[in-house]
Amino acid sequence: MLKTRQCLLGIRTFLSVTSRIWGFIMYILRKHLRTIIQYQTVRYDILPLSPISRNRLNAVKRKILVLDLDETLIHSHHDGVLRPTVRPGTPPDFILKVVIDKHPVRFFVHKRPHVDFFLEVVSQWYELVVFTASMEIYGSAVADKLDNNRNILKRRYYRQHCTLDLGSYIKDLSVVHDDLSSVVILDNSPGAYRSHPGTTCSPTCET
Repeated sequence: MLKTRQCLLGIRTFLSVTSRIWGFIMYILRKHLRTIIQYQTVRYDILPLSPISRNRLNAVKRKILVLDLDETLIHSHHDGVLRPTVRPGTPPDFILKVVIDKHPVRFFVHKRPHVDFFLEVVSQWYELVVFTASMEIYGSAVADKLDNNRNILKRRYYRQHCTLDLGSYIKDLSVVHDDLSSVVILDNSPGAYRSHPGTTCSPTCET
């Protein structure tokens, strides 16, 4: 009888320890699975425009979509400076190394979710133009990465194309096209386009 109780106690102890070990293993696996799912690449099937849609677009004057970079298409920070718009520990999509005032600077760039798909699709409908208040050496490098040899971000404007007003840079859309009825700007900063309030569409700043 005593041996039977000891045997049952041993089995219970073994099952309890095994259950704890299995629970710990499952916790680790779920944690890694969430990480993999979080950072896995989303793939889309991009369908070309139908012949009818293409003919309709060709029959009208194509509108111009002006795109801001920072906080609109991407988030970035340089060495030693973090942006609250990016979750801590999120790996950058790419790192840029540029020289500013003779000092090498690394920028850690995070693309907005699904931005590649967005650019691929809207480039079928609009002429895309990059207009950023950032320095050209930085803005050009970011635009090159986003374009990815697709030749959809060919026209670009930088800080030198802006107007400095009360310490902030204003984007003069007349340099993009003289007919502002053909221009729409996508920009997170209302101050950047305050000279042209009727041309805007603002994105949210959450990733």
